[in-house]
Amino acid sequence: MGDTARKADLINPKDACLTLKEICFLAVREHYAALGFEAVIDLPTPLIKGLLLHLTVCQLDELQPALNKRGISTHAGWIGVLQEMRGLNHAINFHTEEEAKHEVMRIIFTLVFYGYTSQFVQKNITHLNTPSFLLAAAKCIKYFLLDTPVESLTSERRHLLKLLEKGIRTVCVSKCMDLSDRKTDLYVLHRLLDHGVAKKVVIDVKCSLMLSWILLNRGSQFVSPELRSLMQRKMATCNLQAYSAIADRASCGLCIKTAASEDHVVPCKRLKLDCVEEKEAGKANLDVDLKFLCQTFAPREGPSAGACPWGQIECLEIRKCVSDTFTVLNNALPTCFFLRSLTLHSITSFRDADVLGLAKALKTLTESCRSSLTELSVSVLPYAGLLEFLLDANPHLTSLHVEIQTAMLGSRLLMRHPGAEDPDMPELPLQKLSVKVAELQLTDLHFITNVLRHSPHLTSLHIAGMRLPTGSSQSLLLRTLSGSNQLLRSLHLEDVKLSDCLPEILNLLRNCKLEELRLNDCRLLERWSDKQESLHQLVCAMRTLPSLHTLSLAQNRIAKNVCVLADLFSGPSPSPLKRLNISSNFILPAELLEFSRRLRKHPPPQRLTLDLRKNPGDRDPDTWSSALHRLQPFCVSLVEGWSSSTTMADYISNM
Repeated sequence: MGDTARKADLINPKDACLTLKEICFLAVREHYAALGFEAVIDLPTPLIKGLLLHLTVCQLDELQPALNKRGISTHAGWIGVLQEMRGLNHAINFHTEEEAKHEVMRIIFTLVFYGYTSQFVQKNITHLNTPSFLLAAAKCIKYFLLDTPVESLTSERRHLLKLLEKGIRTVCVSKCMDLSDRKTDLYVLHRLLDHGVAKKVVIDVKCSLMLSWILLNRGSQFVSPELRSLMQRKMATCNLQAYSAIADRASCGLCIKTAASEDHVVPCKRLKLDCVEEKEAGKANLDVDLKFLCQTFAPREGPSAGACPWGQIECLEIRKCVSDTFTVLNNALPTCFFLRSLTLHSITSFRDADVLGLAKALKTLTESCRSSLTELSVSVLPYAGLLEFLLDANPHLTSLHVEIQTAMLGSRLLMRHPGAEDPDMPELPLQKLSVKVAELQLTDLHFITNVLRHSPHLTSLHIAGMRLPTGSSQSLLLRTLSGSNQLLRSLHLEDVKLSDCLPEILNLLRNCKLEELRLNDCRLLERWSDKQESLHQLVCAMRTLPSLHTLSLAQNRIAKNVCVLADLFSGPSPSPLKRLNISSNFILPAELLEFSRRLRKHPPPQRLTLDLRKNPGDRDPDTWSSALHRLQPFCVSLVEGWSSSTTMADYISNM
């Protein structure tokens, strides 16, 4: 219904197969301005809930505060917009009104602001390409993509920049900037980081000079000689105009306002550089220029009256790390006292020397009592031994995520002999740990069990791809968790064979107060002789967990045994589950129908979000639809289209 409704400006309601109520809803959407805000707000609650699926984005935004006061959520309206943008076969998984609204505004604002094409925007262009929409979205979004040139934010759309300063928390730089020609980008970046509330920067481009500009002098008044020398070498390839673009932290407090605009400003450093350019005109020697730049970047004695602020970046994410990136980062990191979270990513494995340099810089930073860094994510490490290098470099980490290209322990340099316990390893404050192995297999588990045994405060663990040689078992991993990590609340095991570990899984469930359990692609039923009985034992153990609200058993070939999962909600103490993921389990329509019948006898105590994606519903569409209809009173079903002709080969390849 949402798809049809939102084409009101393209469809003549008289020619469409619509009910009288739907025609009225379309009329309200089309003549909203004439009807007035109060007329819509005063409608009965059932009518308003039906109307939400037909309103424009701006209308939803305007009505939301008043509707919330009446106890009416606009969540369904925002989800309807997302479904139209992404298609009916794309499951929408946003649980709150604000989450769904932010996602809608973020996507559409980026499309409209930069002039990108989209079928949704084209259909609704009269409602979206307007100052009112951009204002509404700018007040709402927390994420800003700094992509193509943004000159309009310093001219006809400068009022948006003021709004963005107040709300943007994350800035993503997605294109390499020509620092000599695109000073406007630096100005906008400066306004968001130094005058706004943005605390997180995402760099999605290979540009070490931009990273230098962002990190230099921020948070610490000390600039290392190595970093200054590096900047000199990099800027020696540019002309003086490029230097000034880097040196300019286009300001507001120190800026000279031009006569042309009350809001458009000229950076004070720009004026100073202009004088130097005139004074040094005609000189070919760059030594004077570099000397001036060193003075420009020199530590300030203290903030002068009206000085431009320097915002502190708490989270830095670099998605395309190369050796030049590490050169800049490793030189700057020892004085990045403001940094709380650091994420480094590459599609290829990092060089050993770069990671060891990172560990050295982290150690220097950590030795300072001013260090704030507690969250680290690094991918892709070339080998498993570097995990312990990073932990030794920063023993204060509370969150660590690593991806490992190959876990073969071979002849690589290791801090400790593989398989050996380390009694001197200090207790770690780790609360969240994620380890993903990209390829090949492990020779043993000790590199991870050592860390787990010394992390008694661990509450969240995600392990993916840790495959052992044939005949080996993951039972040691599960026993370690049961004995050493009883504060565990979230456990996510992925692509980890557990078919021979049922006793250890049951023991873990008895010893931990899990709130989230995800056992995805763990081949659970593969070696169970009595699959239904073993799955029933697992279900009974899960049912005894009063804290468990999220369960995922995706990609475990549950198939016809899915009916057993309905027992989660039977008996005197039904499970309090809120989310159940049984996607990619080759559940046929008849099996889902039987599951729905059994679930109807023992419905969940609260509405259940049921993920059924990537199951072959097209084998019998009528039966599948009937099953979904039976589930509707007590489940929110997440479904996506399945085409047996195109997806069966993928399914067989993973068996």
